[in-house]
Order: sequence, then structure tokens, then C-alpha cells
Amino acid sequence: MTATTLSRPATAVPRPAPIARWLLTVAALVFCMVVVGGITRLTESGLSITQWKPISGAIPPLTHDQWMEAFRAYQQIPEYRQLRQGMTLGDFQFIFFWEWVHRLLGRLIGVAFALPLLWFAWKRAIPQGYGFRLVALLALGGLQGAIGWWMVESGLSVRTDVSHYRLAVHLLTALFIMGGLIWTALDLLTRAKTPFARPAMLHPFAVVALLALLVQLMFGAFTAGLDAGYVSSTWPLMNDHLVPEGIEWLGSLWATLSSDPYLVHFIHRWWAWVAAILLVMLARMAKQAGQRGPSIAINAAVGTQVALGIATVISGIALPLAVLHQAVGALVVASATWGAHALGERRG
Repeated sequence: MTATTLSRPATAVPRPAPIARWLLTVAALVFCMVVVGGITRLTESGLSITQWKPISGAIPPLTHDQWMEAFRAYQQIPEYRQLRQGMTLGDFQFIFFWEWVHRLLGRLIGVAFALPLLWFAWKRAIPQGYGFRLVALLALGGLQGAIGWWMVESGLSVRTDVSHYRLAVHLLTALFIMGGLIWTALDLLTRAKTPFARPAMLHPFAVVALLALLVQLMFGAFTAGLDAGYVSSTWPLMNDHLVPEGIEWLGSLWATLSSDPYLVHFIHRWWAWVAAILLVMLARMAKQAGQRGPSIAINAAVGTQVALGIATVISGIALPLAVLHQAVGALVVASATWGAHALGERRG
């Protein structure tokens, strides 16, 4: 490779297709992180690392003394003192592993986004109008790291787990980033085929469907954070009742809706049908717009997710099913983004 090929071009040469492929790769990494985050939550591993070290934390403990130091730090928090007295070092290493992998993926995503972004910017390959959007996605990724630590911090001093509100913010931000990456990639792929195509706009019905999905995802996060999935292992009734017994007034409507495990589980269970119907309608509209791909993806993801949700409840929250439920939930977001983009495409 000669020095000429490495030099910065004198004129801008937009390369929308390679940038789109890079963004889809990063979106796939975010999907993996969401899945690992689900495993971390389900194995109750999220509080095993009690410090936030963005750089040095990438290296796990390597010696017995280092492992014991990390274990002693974990033994100081309420989760260990109240729930896990007697845990062995091997047990601690298991939960540490999942939290470490989760954080390592976050670092990897940051590098996988920042370095190519700098390269494309240096080569003047970013199409006009997309630079700010890419920088905003990078900044949002950095904010997500801070949100992750903000979530973990909520369980280190008083609580024995993290705040389910902060958990919801963390999950929804990750899914929003994934959706933003996919949407931007689709814009760029359209531009690669039609140079004068304009960025897609959100169709009013797509907004309604995505908001319904947002509510469902939020209550899914609440369900996970409150362990509300365990309050009933029967379907369609909850412990032989349509509206479960055990709902308690927690001082305000919002507190009750968002923090009572029985009510949270009930809402997550039945709002799913509202979101599913709207998403199936979105799929139909995408097909009518000439886009069969997103229509098939939405229908497949939504149908699979409904089946997995029921199976997860009936199984008593079996770990493999619960992880698949979160993974397919992320695929529902990806397919819904694709469908919404199909409705909003504007070709110049």
C-alpha cells in the first residue's frame, strides 16, 4: 500500500454503502450486548463489579490475590450481606464473568464505532447531513456507559438490587441506539441506490406503533427489575384470576403502576397484545408500500416473541427461555424500525 492511498482525498467522495454496513455491524454488537445484559440480570450478576474503571476495568483479576480483593469489595454491599452470605469464590467468579463480559462488550462497541467514524471522517466519505447524526450516536453510546454505572450504583449502598427505573432507562437507551443505527444505515442504503434520496420521515402510524412498543419494553424492564415474572406461572389467568390478587396501592397511581409486581406483570402480559396488533398492522402497511422484507420480519419476530413470553411465564422463568425472550424483543425493535423506515422513505 502506497503513501498515496493512505493520504486524505482532496475532494469528498461519499461512501454510503460501506458506512451502512459498518453501522449494521455495530447494531449487531449492540444486540449481543442486550442479550448478555439479559443474562447478567437473570443470573443476578450486575452488582459483582463494584467500581467503574472505564479503561483499567477491561482487564479482569488475574491472580488469586486480585480475585480476593474483588470478592472482598463485593462482600461490602447489601446484596452479599443480606442475600449471599456463604458464597464461594467460584460462585463469585461466575457472576463476575457475566458482568465483565457485559462491560467489555460496551468498550468494544465504543471502539468499533469511534475508530471507523474517525476514518470515514478523515476520508471525507460521510455523506452531507449525516456527520452530526453519527456524532450524536457516538455521544449517546458514551452516555449509555454512564447510565449503566448510574444503574449499578443504585444497588451498592442501600438496596439489594438495582433500581428498576434505572434498569428501564439503561435497556431502553440501548434499544434506541440500536434502532438509530439501523435507521441511519437504511437511510444510507437507500441513498446508495438512489443518490438523491432524502432521509426517511416517521409516518404517523409508525409513531403510534413504536410508542406502543416502547410502553411494552418499559414494562418488560420493570418486570425484570422487580422479578415480577415470578409472581405467576400460569397463563392466560394469573393464579386463577384475570386481574391478579395481591395488588397494593403504593401511594400514587404511577408508583402503583410501575412498582407493584402483580400489576406490572399484568400490564406487561396484556399490553403485549396491543403492541402486537399495531406492529402487525405496521407490517401490513409496509407490505402495501412495496416492502415485503420488513413485513415478514415484523410478523416473524412478533409471533415468536408472543410465544416465548407465554413459554417463559409457564416455565417459571427458565433462564434459556427468558434470555431468548429478551433477545427476540430486541429483534422486534429492529424489525419495527425497518418497517417504520419503509413507510417513511422519500426518494428524490
